[in-house]
Amino acid sequence: MAKKAKAAPDNFVMFDVVYEDGTKSSRRKINAVGLQKDEIEDFARTEIMTQDRKIAEMSGKPRGNIKELTRTDS
Repeated sequence: MAKKAKAAPDNFVMFDVVYEDGTKSSRRKINAVGLQKDEIEDFARTEIMTQDRKIAEMSGKPRGNIKELTRTDS
């Protein structure tokens, strides 16, 4: 019997990111515990930029600047 997929915890918010060079990154997860609704997007932008820097350090391939950030459902 197949198991049900687990729902994402309420404390995480997912975002799709479009970079200035046209590349896309889907379903980037941000921990939003304790944040107000109006703070989440600014916090997410900062967190995604931090994640991108860490990834660039490991891979040696830097990401461009974020052009668009869109919240996704689950």
